[in-house]
Amino acid sequence: MSNLAAIWCASVALACAILAVTRPSVVHALIWLVAALLSLAGCFFAVGAGFAGAVQILIYAGAIVAVFVFVVMTADASPEALARERARLAQGWRRPAAAVGLVALPLALGLLAGGTSPAAAPDSGLSLGAILFGPWAVAVEVASGLLLAALMGARHLGRRREEP
Repeated sequence: MSNLAAIWCASVALACAILAVTRPSVVHALIWLVAALLSLAGCFFAVGAGFAGAVQILIYAGAIVAVFVFVVMTADASPEALARERARLAQGWRRPAAAVGLVALPLALGLLAGGTSPAAAPDSGLSLGAILFGPWAVAVEVASGLLLAALMGARHLGRRREEP
């Protein structure tokens, strides 16, 4: 029964993620992103990974979405700005889609070929902390610095300029 619940939550998460990236309104996209993240937390709970589900809710559906809300509040959502952005990005989806395809293709081929299963997940918060802040401490700190830089860049780009 938990496998059925996990599959259902995963399908809801996939549908919500598709809706999140296809909505023209940034606020609606953010709401669908929250729904996708909470559905992924449901997947974790369904397969018995309660700690990962709780982390998913606290970190991603909580903290990261709060940062996105801050970015949405600073973005210029006027019709003129949206029209300029649509015109600028009309053809801009092809290169990122090709990059995702180049990354996803080897992964899909590896899964179809019956690759090896991943290593066992850590069984406690202490072992997870030892993994994250042991050999991965620098990567975790670089990721936090990258998030801060993205937030400051969004603030700079989103500020309203006075027209002369």
